[in-house]
Amino acid sequence: MTFERRHEPVLPGHLFIRRLARWSAVAGAILLGSLALGVCGYHFLEGLPWMDALLNASMILGGMGPVAPIRTTAGKLFASCYALYSGLAIISVAGVLLAPLVHRFLHKFHIEGRQE
Repeated sequence: MTFERRHEPVLPGHLFIRRLARWSAVAGAILLGSLALGVCGYHFLEGLPWMDALLNASMILGGMGPVAPIRTTAGKLFASCYALYSGLAIISVAGVLLAPLVHRFLHKFHIEGRQE
């Protein structure tokens, strides 16, 4: 059985922008969900006020580290798990944002290579 691959042209610019916007929305949703998880964790497990919980979660998610000292055992366990999760979440978001760009580059490179 032979498989024949179709070589489709590169997506037009306006459709590519739409694809970028869609994947940017997915990345934004991942970030907002991660931030909400952190805010709730710091608020309910560590007892921080909402604004301090937001600050701590934002700093951890951004890779800077916590601002408020963590005093409870539950808060320390949450903070360590959230820090590990945040590192993976940021790498995942970068992958989601870069995937359409890399795909377009490789697709364009492949099509240009076939025409020679």
